[in-house]
Amino acid sequence: MRSSSKWPVTNVNKTKLLIKHEFLTMVKRKGFIIMTLIVPVIALIGLLAARVIPTIINSSTPTVQNIGYIDHVGSFTKNESQGALTLVKYGTEDEAKAALLNKDIVEYLVIPSDYISSGLIQRYGLKNEIEMSGIGQTTIRDFLLANLLQGNTPEVIARAKAPMNIVSTTLTGTGEVAKQQGGISAMILAYLFAILLLMSIFSSSGYLLQGLGEEKENRVMEILLSSVSSGQLLVGKVIGLGAGGLLQIVIWMVSAGFIMKLALDNFSTYIGVLNITPEFLVVGLIYFILGYLLVAVSMAGAGAIAPTAREGQQMSVLFTLPVIVPIYFMALIMEHPENVVVKILTFIPITSPITVMMRLGLSEIPVWELAVSIVLMILSIIGCFILAGKLFRTYLLMYGKRPDLKEVFRSFRNA
Repeated sequence: MRSSSKWPVTNVNKTKLLIKHEFLTMVKRKGFIIMTLIVPVIALIGLLAARVIPTIINSSTPTVQNIGYIDHVGSFTKNESQGALTLVKYGTEDEAKAALLNKDIVEYLVIPSDYISSGLIQRYGLKNEIEMSGIGQTTIRDFLLANLLQGNTPEVIARAKAPMNIVSTTLTGTGEVAKQQGGISAMILAYLFAILLLMSIFSSSGYLLQGLGEEKENRVMEILLSSVSSGQLLVGKVIGLGAGGLLQIVIWMVSAGFIMKLALDNFSTYIGVLNITPEFLVVGLIYFILGYLLVAVSMAGAGAIAPTAREGQQMSVLFTLPVIVPIYFMALIMEHPENVVVKILTFIPITSPITVMMRLGLSEIPVWELAVSIVLMILSIIGCFILAGKLFRTYLLMYGKRPDLKEVFRSFRNA
């Protein structure tokens, strides 16, 4: 009676030891430490480069460049100074061409007499370019507008150059302002979070598959299974490595808050407001845990079948490729998050983590869709745990030969 009462406690303690061992082994890996630190470091370097590179480019270019023009309309005579570029008027094309060859101007334009009706402008230069630079196009457009709008106030001319600045607001079905407003900031947030989620899931489950393969090849698995059951080993490895992946996600989230603050301080004009709601974080953690469990347990089953670590890595493609399918539908998800294809991807367990995070960053997802998606993922994880447990019991000590599909299905029936 005494030994039977202690048996469940002993099993629990063994499982806890396995979880602790796998967690500590993972977080001490050089690859894990480098991956955890390199993501925020690269983000910081990217922000620094975004600030420094334009300054270097601007400092390396001449402060003033001259562009020649010939006016056959006769009304383009003012506003010739346009920031870093100055337009110089010439009476004939021969004069402009001579100035171009003497490097007095970088190019010249011919405004024909029918410009008002045709809008056609002929450009001449010495460089072989695919198209005119964005700065050059903006400068010429502003010069033409300023002359076409002569007689109007400076405010009217400025508004003609930038005719609209639209601020969109999304409302809910009840008429209230929605928490998720979309826009480029939401797109950036959804994309980055999806990529981080993928990296962490693949990193954690990849360590699981690699560890199983190495332990089988080194015959360490025989020693482990002499002390613990295959079920305890499966649970210990999956939860221990998952805890390491969760720690990685938390570190990335904390560093992301700091990096986003820097990004807003420097680039708020371009990216707008990055609004990370508590709901977004909670759902993100839920889908990381579920997504990791689904992929990790599937890879554990593959690792049990594969006789070597290399073959296990090859088999892992069967589980990693479906996870990234939503990336190929990114345009559809971001432009039409309520599309039926997007909803199907939301309900498919293997594709739902990335799809949901992309949708959640752009629009609100009905609660029932999230509930169905989570329930389907949980059921899939339970099913995969059962199948992986059977594979562990049958094939974990098999060496040198990978069973074919018929043998695997036969083992399921007999397990």
